[in-house]
This record gives sequence, C-alpha cells and structure tokens, in this order.
Amino acid sequence: MFFNLTKRIPSEKATKFYFEYLCNVSTKKEKIDIRSLTLPALQEHFVRMGEKGFRAKQVYEWLWKKSCFSFGGMSNISKELRTKLEDNFVINNVRINNSQFSADKTIKNSFILHDNHLIEGVLIPTTDRMTACVSSQVGCSLTCKFCATGYMERKRNLNPDEIYDQVVLIHQQAIENYNQPLSNIVYMGMGEPLLNYKNVLDSIHKITSEEGLNMAAKRITVSTAGIAKMIKKLGDDNVRFNLALSLHAANDEKRNTIMPINEQNSLKALAEALKYYYAKTKNPVTYEYIVFDGFNDTLQDAAELARFCKHLPCKVNIIEYNPIAFASFLNAGEDRVEAFAEYLRKAGVNTNIRRSRGKDIDAACGQLAIKDKDKVAVKEEA
Repeated sequence: MFFNLTKRIPSEKATKFYFEYLCNVSTKKEKIDIRSLTLPALQEHFVRMGEKGFRAKQVYEWLWKKSCFSFGGMSNISKELRTKLEDNFVINNVRINNSQFSADKTIKNSFILHDNHLIEGVLIPTTDRMTACVSSQVGCSLTCKFCATGYMERKRNLNPDEIYDQVVLIHQQAIENYNQPLSNIVYMGMGEPLLNYKNVLDSIHKITSEEGLNMAAKRITVSTAGIAKMIKKLGDDNVRFNLALSLHAANDEKRNTIMPINEQNSLKALAEALKYYYAKTKNPVTYEYIVFDGFNDTLQDAAELARFCKHLPCKVNIIEYNPIAFASFLNAGEDRVEAFAEYLRKAGVNTNIRRSRGKDIDAACGQLAIKDKDKVAVKEEA
C-alpha cells in the first residue's frame, strides 16, 4: 500500500504518483470475451459504441457460422468497426498445441486454451465417417480407476466456445488430411460432460443451429459416467442428441470398485433416471462396456448386463481396453470378449464390439492425459 494513516502525510510528489496510479488502474479497460455474449447483448454493445444493431448480426455470423477467429478476417466489416472490435473485445480461440498421427490414421491433438491450460481431442477416421472426440473439462473429478484422465486434477469447465473450437479445428484436419468433412461428434474426451451441463448444451446448440455449424443433433453423442439427476434433466430439456452411459459393470459392488461415482449414483438410481429420460425423449441409450480380464468378463457378468438392458431400448458397445501407466487392468482375451458378446446377442441385446484406434499415440478411449512433452510446448509459446 502507498499510505499508512498511522504515519506522517506523504510528500506532494508521492501523493501525485499515487493518484496517477489510481487513475491508470480505474481507466484500464478489460476487453470482453465476445463469444460469451448472446446476439441481443452484442447488439446492445454495438449501439453503445455508436454502431447500428444489424452490424452485430454480421459479426455474430462471422464468429459462429464462419468460425472466424480474428476481427481482421471479417472482410465485410469496415476497418473502423474492426478497430473498435479490437479495442473492446477479444476472441479467446483454442489453438492446436501439437498433433500426433497414428499408423491407423487417427490424429490426436493437444489444444492450448487462452489461459494456457491444455486439453486433448481426437480425429477418428473410418471408411464411412469422420468422428471428432472432444473434451468438456480441463481434467476430470470422477477418478474412474481405468481412465488416464481420471488421474488428473480437474482445473475448470470448458466454455461453450472452447468445445465448439475443438470441433472446428478437427473438422479442418479432416478436410486437410482426408478430404472429407466431419460427420460425427462424441463428447468422450477429457471430463464428465454432465458436470458441465449448461456449457455442453450451449456448445451443442452452436454446433447444431443454423446460426452455427448446422450439424444434425443425431450425429452427436454425449457420454456420461452416470449422474442420475442430470440424466433426468436431459429428459426434461428434451435433448435430441444421443446419450451413452459408461457402464462397465452391471452390479453395484463391482462398479463401485472402478467408478466411485456409482456410490452416489447406484445402478437402481441410474435405471430410474434412464427410464425417465427415455419416456421424455424416446431416444434409445448406448451402454459402453469394457470387458476387463478377470474382473467383469464372466457369463454371470454378461447375464447381469442383459438384465440391466431390459429397462429401456438400448444397445451395448463392447469397447477394447487400452492400458494406462496408472492402472493394472488388462483387456480380456478375444475369445472371452466374443463369448460375452454372443451371450448378450442371444439374450436379445443389440451388441457391437468396437476396436480401439490410435493406441500407438495414446489416443484411444481412456488414454487421454496431458504429457510432459505437451507442457514444454506451452512454456515455449507462452
């Protein structure tokens, strides 16, 4: 502090310096994150700047429909207005920090955020689709024992624009590398989407709306570890995208062991929430199930899963496990996985076996975690 009132009155020179300091602090302008504003709010700012309200709609279109990350790139906006935008607003766009290319053509990206946090997202190309796997949080708070992200600290939620940017950047990669547009999006990267509920839904609105990327909601899947009350809220909000539940065990004792979230969201609570969700939306649910060697790979486990599937229309995706350094889980043998899947099919459950992609670059399901090499890149750029 400049003053201590218990001491003598400062000199005239010190007083002048202090008031100049206060003036500078009070007049320093904090730029507004322009993509945090709704269109009506942006229009109000434009009117206060002496601009016509319709100009805000032009800028809004550049931001969300044309995915423009700089005011200078807004070519049908006057130079004077672009200068005003630079003076008053900021676009906190996501950037690619580095990319790794798998032998199977999967591309894993570490993305750097405006505050130097890092997240990861993946482009998964197959013969019939181009899928973006995007993150919803920086880290994760759920501590699932088989997932690399679960061993990270959750730093913060992602904003809607930060999720949207991942989609835009991965779409550009699909075009540049494979000459195909993005066809699907899965919220299966870092974080629990339903613990960032509002921002996730806002991002999906920007991705699916005509004022945004105009992508079909049915091309989007949100995966959750199972937050019962938020699954019910999805039903109340009558969402049109797909829902997947990361299940991995159909009895509470085993699921508690590998997914601590189950202690507050039991299978009974999840079943009730899912039935409520289905009654509201009529959307079938996908159950994701990793068959771990010696843990949940018996026919008794398959029978428990088949019973859980009777609650509502659904399908099961059996996912290959991808080992991580922090855990000792192993994928069950191929014969055991096939027997597990066959049991479900005979029980009338629509079942698919999904082979992992990008394992050689730690891009497969459950492997996303920021490595030291990514942090070095941030330090160099910061």
